[in-house]
Parts: sequence; structure tokens; C-alpha cells
Amino acid sequence: MPRAKRGPKRAAKRKKVLKRSSGFYGVKSNAYRMAMQAVDRAGKFATRDRRQKKRSFRALWIVRINAAAHMYGLSYNKFISGLKLAGCDLDRKVLAELAAASDPKPFAGLVDLAKSGLAQKPQAAPGDAAPAPKKAPAKRASAKAEAQA
Repeated sequence: MPRAKRGPKRAAKRKKVLKRSSGFYGVKSNAYRMAMQAVDRAGKFATRDRRQKKRSFRALWIVRINAAAHMYGLSYNKFISGLKLAGCDLDRKVLAELAAASDPKPFAGLVDLAKSGLAQKPQAAPGDAAPAPKKAPAKRASAKAEAQA
């Protein structure tokens, strides 16, 4: 029986990998073995960084909201909790766009809304007793013991 060398499938596979590695530095763009390793590595970084991009944008939005809220005398924490109490469900991306906008009126309105939400929240008076501590959860038997029963 003749030996099978895969023919066009092999060429297509190599062509696909070399196309993905075009633009890489040195031999990684034209030697199949090195290109394969570089493409695999680049794919791992791309997958990781798609998730990290979401984290870094959220951190940027929080910094922008915090800076704008401090201009009106509120911390980020108080601002967000006041908005939640007031029933505002804008996400941080939109809040950051409003905070960085050239017109400060919309964000000032949101700060007023947050302050009104915080004012509605019932706060504990200084002489009030602290709430009772929570009970510790009952200890459970291990899963191994449950499986044997």
C-alpha cells in the first residue's frame, strides 16, 4: 500500500499557520515549526488579555468616577451606594463617560441623586445598640462520611 503524505491538506495547514504568523519577527514568520510555536503563544496571550482588558477598563472607569465624585464632595463608595439606594441603574461605563464629559451638569445631577439616596437611608444613631452577632454555621460532616452512610 502506498504511503499517504496528506497532500493538499498538509499544505493548507501550513499556509494557515504561516498566514497567522505574518508580521512576526525573524524566522517566526516563515519557518513552520517556529511559526507554529509563536502562533500558539500569541493565542494564549490573546485569550488572557481579552479578559484583562475588561478588568483594566473597569478600573479606569472607577478612577474617572472617583475623581469626578470627589469634585462634588463624595467618595466613589458613597456615590455608588447613593445611586443604588436612589434606584439608578447606570453602569460604570456610562457614569465614566458622563464624568469625563465637557458638560458637568449631567454628572452633577447624578451626584444630587446620590446624595438624596444617601439622605433617605436610615442611619444608626450614635447611642444605638450594635446588632447582635451572627451565629457560626453548624459544622457539617465531611462529604466522605456522608458518602459512606
